[in-house]
Amino acid sequence: MPGLLLHVGAVVQCTHVAPATIAPSQPRVTVSGQPVANITAATAVAGCPFQIPVGVGTKPQPCMTIKWLMPSARFLVNGQPAALTPSPGPAPGICQSAEQIPQGPPMVSTVQMRVIGA
Repeated sequence: MPGLLLHVGAVVQCTHVAPATIAPSQPRVTVSGQPVANITAATAVAGCPFQIPVGVGTKPQPCMTIKWLMPSARFLVNGQPAALTPSPGPAPGICQSAEQIPQGPPMVSTVQMRVIGA
């Protein structure tokens, strides 16, 4: 499935609207002047406010990382598939707590619109 290449400068948020940062995993392949993210790129979430609702418990379960789920089938960066997103909006990935509990899809609000991978 084709999609836009994700890059380090993409504006990404967790399900609970906390900002996420895609760590650069390689410096050589760029789009719009930003390194392309591959499927294994570490994406950290900072300041997620999520708590389990009262009555169920009050253990904090904030989003800590994002796991990307839409790899490119044809475009490799340093031997790893590039990470793709179909368009701005809900992205094909999953936000996870420190205990790897799924929290929901990340939101991509700004991404380069020139390069499409398949």
